[in-house]
Amino acid sequence: MGIQTKLHLDASYFTREEQLLVEHGTLQASIFRYRSGVCGVRLANSSGRLVVLPYQGQQIWSIEFAGQSLGMKSIFEEPQPTRDFLSTYGGFLQHCGLTAMGNPGPEDAHPVHGELPNAPYQQAFIQAGSDERGAYLEVGGSYRHAIAFTCDYKAEPVIRLYEDATTVQIRFTATNLRTEPMEYMYLAHVNFRPVDYGRLVYSAPCGADQVRVTPGAVDSPPAEYYAFIDRVSQNPSLLNVFEPEHLLNLEVLQFFKYLADRDGWAHSIHIQPDGCAGYVKHRPEQLDKVVRWIVRNGTEEALGLALPATAEPGGYTKEKQKGNIRTLPAKSSVTFELEAGLLLPEQAIAMEKHINDVLSGA
Repeated sequence: MGIQTKLHLDASYFTREEQLLVEHGTLQASIFRYRSGVCGVRLANSSGRLVVLPYQGQQIWSIEFAGQSLGMKSIFEEPQPTRDFLSTYGGFLQHCGLTAMGNPGPEDAHPVHGELPNAPYQQAFIQAGSDERGAYLEVGGSYRHAIAFTCDYKAEPVIRLYEDATTVQIRFTATNLRTEPMEYMYLAHVNFRPVDYGRLVYSAPCGADQVRVTPGAVDSPPAEYYAFIDRVSQNPSLLNVFEPEHLLNLEVLQFFKYLADRDGWAHSIHIQPDGCAGYVKHRPEQLDKVVRWIVRNGTEEALGLALPATAEPGGYTKEKQKGNIRTLPAKSSVTFELEAGLLLPEQAIAMEKHINDVLSGA
């Protein structure tokens, strides 16, 4: 690892006028404040750019490579200064957890996807460095969540962009600061925009006995919605191609068991008609549960291509009953890694072959 240079941020630095703060080779980092008042850090390279919210969940709010905006379509043009998940749900990546995650059930008191998605980070930084892959810029920070007699942990995510890359490296570390073990749940909510006739290719078996399909949290759905869910349950591969006639105006969830390659990575791609592909990779040894979440209602267009997690998104009580709550020992840490972004056509072709090799055991 080469020398790293870290610039510590303060919310007072951020104004409506965007300011270039760091240049590192062909990489740039600038800071600004949305009309809503939310702070943003824009990382840019020769291939594209992304915006991280340093003090609001360390979300990736927007991301663009090769002239394509990758994130979901939503009603929010910019992030809103709130901790409520659905009142500002439009970003590309939200860290979810950590004391609870998912949709709360009747017995649960936690918010949707826990306290992390819009957590008020106390510290944030931009760091420049280089390694064997090349020069990079990264945004990171620290959030301490402390409730007397209950929990005390520190969350430290990092988003790294390499020069010329069309994907970003994502790392999330949590440290239990108490002297007793802590229960935890985590999910990386990565939201792409689905494209008509896009193809989904991924390193997980897709038979009817290998994939569980469920409806989303929908009030009074029509009968044809349940009929569509039944069809997909019998043949999960129906959703491997985004046919315009698919009934996706209400949420559909699929649960997969991913296979890793020889380096320990699992892969998912959304191949668009132009040959480019949305991409997520994760380590099943770290995050062994994966849900795919899809909704296309015209107002919201979202593809949670692969949401790697420690548990399913059923809320704390339901996941506790399933035995899906993990425990972090006292004074110890856990780290999760993934990569997300865009593959160019040649890269997408190579990745599809690699995924097929993983599935065939080659």
